[in-house]
Amino acid sequence: MAGRYALALFALAQEQNAVDQVANDLAGFNSMLADSADFARLVRSPVFTAEEQVRALGAVLAKAGISGLAANFLKLVASKRRLFAAPDMISNFGALVDDSRGIARAEVIVAEPLSETHLSALKEALRDVSGGRSVDVAVKIDPSIIGGLVVKLGSRMVDGSLRTKLNSLRNRMKEVG
Repeated sequence: MAGRYALALFALAQEQNAVDQVANDLAGFNSMLADSADFARLVRSPVFTAEEQVRALGAVLAKAGISGLAANFLKLVASKRRLFAAPDMISNFGALVDDSRGIARAEVIVAEPLSETHLSALKEALRDVSGGRSVDVAVKIDPSIIGGLVVKLGSRMVDGSLRTKLNSLRNRMKEVG
């Protein structure tokens, strides 16, 4: 369902040459969801009627400066009782925008910050793996992986962390003994 809504919004945004504006507005909506537990409850809760959600959403969007196609889309989604799926719709819309621009997104988890040299080498390797597409890399620091890195590119994930290798070795040792 979320994919169909996102595809319809993307087609409409392309038709109106408003893809960037819609993407920015939807990103703002997503950040509001992340920042406010009350707003997230309004969006996800089936207790509120469609009319209540549309009315509250209209006030929030107006205050946030979100208007036009994105605001109309979100109000339509609320009126159809699908507001709970808005984060998935926004995520799918973002994937469509990235795909149209030839951008791949990667998430990399490392034990400690990467140097610029390592980061550029990683971006180059990911560009080669993604078929020459430009790669936007989000680096997260997680000391619990001990060393190595975990890379998620699209639906593919490679776990080269020391923690995973040690766990694998421990499991093999248990099987032997």
